[in-house]
Amino acid sequence: MAAGVIVTLLTPPAFGNVCHVVDVDFTTADDGASNHFPPQVVVWIEDAAGNYIDTLYITQKTGTYGIGNRPGRMDFKSGPLFPYGRREETFPIWSHRHGVDFPRVVFRYYTPEPCNSNTDCANQQLHTCDLGNHECASSVDSELSHSQSVSSLEYHFCRPLMPTEPKWNTAIDAGSCATSAYSDKGEFSPSLVSHYPPRSDLQHASEDSADSMTYETLNPFDAVSQATSPAGQATQVIWPLPNNLPDGDYVIFVETSKEFDFNTTYNATSYPPPILSSYNEYGAAARGQPSVLYSVPFSVKLAESSAVAASYAGYGDPDGLDGSVRPPDATIDETPGTGAGRLQLVSDGAATYRVRVAVNAENDSAPPGAPLQARAGGVDSNHAEVSFAEAGDDGTIGTVRGYEIRYRADDEITDANFASSSPINTVIHPQAPGTLQDFALDGLLPLTHYSVGIRAYDDCHNIGPMTVLDFTTADRKTGAVDACFIATAAYGSLMANEVNPLRKFRDQVLRHTALGELAVESYYTFGPAFAGAISESELLRATARDALAPLIRFVKTFE
Repeated sequence: MAAGVIVTLLTPPAFGNVCHVVDVDFTTADDGASNHFPPQVVVWIEDAAGNYIDTLYITQKTGTYGIGNRPGRMDFKSGPLFPYGRREETFPIWSHRHGVDFPRVVFRYYTPEPCNSNTDCANQQLHTCDLGNHECASSVDSELSHSQSVSSLEYHFCRPLMPTEPKWNTAIDAGSCATSAYSDKGEFSPSLVSHYPPRSDLQHASEDSADSMTYETLNPFDAVSQATSPAGQATQVIWPLPNNLPDGDYVIFVETSKEFDFNTTYNATSYPPPILSSYNEYGAAARGQPSVLYSVPFSVKLAESSAVAASYAGYGDPDGLDGSVRPPDATIDETPGTGAGRLQLVSDGAATYRVRVAVNAENDSAPPGAPLQARAGGVDSNHAEVSFAEAGDDGTIGTVRGYEIRYRADDEITDANFASSSPINTVIHPQAPGTLQDFALDGLLPLTHYSVGIRAYDDCHNIGPMTVLDFTTADRKTGAVDACFIATAAYGSLMANEVNPLRKFRDQVLRHTALGELAVESYYTFGPAFAGAISESELLRATARDALAPLIRFVKTFE
C-alpha cells in the first residue's frame, strides 16, 4: 500500500549504520458525502504509566493554522476554511495530555473578564458567565464583523461563506481561497489560557497586534504538522527512537475529529450554533460526533515487533472541556467515514486494523542527494505546475523513502524556516533517481511570490539538501474578483462593520423596487472591475473608504 504523508519530529540517533524507528500506519475513510470535510488526526506516544512523551503527527489545521486557539466562540458555525472560532473540541484528550498551556488568542477589541458566576460580569456587554471557559461572554466575541483597522490579508482562511454561495463548494474542492480575504488575527488574553497552540503561518502586517509576531515561536507542534491525506490513501508516520528512550512498554494514541459528522445523538439540534446579532446566514452548524480515540500498546526492544488496533478505545468530551476518555457506547457510529469509522478498516493479509504500529531496524546512514531540475510551469493567477527530478537514497543511487515539500508566500524558504512553512498536500511515490515527478499547486494568490522547498529523506529519516524553486503568480484574470465588490475591497472584509449597513440597505430597500433592483444589477456588472483594482492598493482602499463614508451614514438611517 502506498504511503501518503510521512513525517517525523526527531533526528534519528546514531546507531552506526542502523536506526530503529516506530512506524504508525492508518488510512482515513471516505464518508461518501458530496461536501466532504476531511477528519483531523493527531498521533502521540506515552509510556505504560500514562506519561506523555511526544507528539508524532498532527494535521495542519490544528498544528499550523491554529483552529484550536483563534478568536471567536468555540460553537461558531463553520464552513470551508472558516476563519474564526476556537475549535477546542477537536482533540480534547491530546490537548489535556501534552502538558503545555498557551495564551488564549481573542479578538483584538475584546478583553475577556474571568468569572465564576453571572454576578462577576459587571460590564453591560459582558453579561453572562461561560462556565466552560470561566469568562464573561461578550457580544464582541460572538461577531464575524471586524474593522479594517484590525484585519490584515489572509493567506490561508477564506472569508466566511454562506452554504448557498457557489464558492462554498469551490472552496471545498480547491482546499483554498481563489480570491483575497482579510481577517482579524487576534491578540493574547491577559488572563486566559488555551491547551492549543496559536497559528504559526502568519506574515505580520501593520494591522496585526504585536502578539501575533510571537505566535510561531510559541507553537511546538508545527514541525510535525501535515496536510490530511485524501480518503483511501494510507498515512505512515515515522518516529526514530531517541537514544534516551529505554526498552519497555509504550502506547501510541491516535485521536480523530471531524466537522459536520452528525448522527441521531450529535447533530445541529443537540449542539446548536449561537444566534448572532447579524451574519447568521454565514457558515453552517458543524458540531457533531466527538473526537474518537484509538490506542495501540506496543513494546520497544531489540527485536522487531508490531501491534494493531481495530476498535476504538473511547471518545472525547463533545465540548472539549476535559481530557477524559468516555468508554465506547451506542452514541458513536462506526459506518465508513464517520465516528469510529473515520479511519478505514484495512487488511494486510496478516491482520485487520485501523491503526498499526511497528518497530523496525533500518540500515541506512548516508543522506539522500538533492532533487534536481526543479521548475514551475503553467503559472497563472492561482495555479502552478511544479516538477523535479528525483534524488538518490545514498547520494545518487537507490530509491528514497519520501519527500517533504513546503512553501512560503512573499518570503524566501530556507533551512531555518522550512519546518514552519506551509506543507503541500501532495503525494510523491518515489522511484529511481532522475525520475521526473510533478504536482499541482492550486488556490494561489495573484501577483504573489512563492518559494517552494523540496527535500528527500531515507529510511532512517536522514534529510538530504533542500532544493528551492521560486516563482511569481500572474495578475488576476479579468472578472476573477470576489462578489463582495467595492465596499469589501475598501474595508478589507465582507464582515467589516462598515459593510453590513450597505448589505442590509441592498436587501431591505433596493431589492424591493424596480429602480433599486436595476441599480443593484448595474453594480454587479461593473463593481468587480473597480473592486479588483481597489483591493490591490492601500491608497485606493483609503480613497474608497472616504468616498463611501457619506453613503454609509445615509444608509444607517434605514436601520
